[in-house]
Amino acid sequence: MLHIEDLQVELAGKMILKHIDLDIHPGETHILFGPNGSGKTSLLMTIMGYPQYRVVHGKIFFKGEDITHLPIDERARLGIGMSYQRPPTINGLKTRQMVALCARSRAGLNVETLASRLAFMDFLDRDVNAGFSGGEIKRSELLQLLAQDPDLMLFDEPESGVDLENIALVGKTIASLLQKDEESLGNTLKSKMQRKMERTKMGLIITHTGYILDYVSADQGQVLFDGMLSCVSNPREILTCVGKTGYEECVRCIMQQNS
Repeated sequence: MLHIEDLQVELAGKMILKHIDLDIHPGETHILFGPNGSGKTSLLMTIMGYPQYRVVHGKIFFKGEDITHLPIDERARLGIGMSYQRPPTINGLKTRQMVALCARSRAGLNVETLASRLAFMDFLDRDVNAGFSGGEIKRSELLQLLAQDPDLMLFDEPESGVDLENIALVGKTIASLLQKDEESLGNTLKSKMQRKMERTKMGLIITHTGYILDYVSADQGQVLFDGMLSCVSNPREILTCVGKTGYEECVRCIMQQNS
């Protein structure tokens, strides 16, 4: 599981995350809402281990191990992967090579087979993200996650920049990665409870639009507001509340209900 305990984080001398407590258990997918600048991406980058996000207090545990100060590569080897909202272009590195690097601990994995799941075969011999559209970048990110097959997946606005033609493919691929589709656990005749008990993958997804909820069944939604996790509720209820009243009023309302 992922366990975050009283996490406080600074970026460039400014406190951006305050007293974050979060638990994600095996098989669970959490949705993270919040206005721009509230700290959502910063939380994902901190979990992933980017050094500019300085933990000044608190702990991050993954699979029972304290990873608070582990470098990114060691976290990736433990089974944490991330899909970025705006990943960089990497000139001189082919997408095929990047996917092979992500899959290097999985002997015999076929890059072309993985790419075919995302209709991405024609992009394998192009430099990573070079000239890619928004939807193509998202598919490239998902292909790398398919190759890595991490236990905890962090998604930073997976719908961002994706047109209607690609959103279904992106959403269904994320559902498969998180074992939220019937096929991922092998037997479509299993009961809903059986499939839930067999899931091991964990997800934390940032979304503004909520489109991802049409494809991925989420277990819990939370709002990050002004660097603090402000409420826990059904993701669709949060989305409806935000649409009607905005984030500030939504947070105030739910906190009053829970007090």
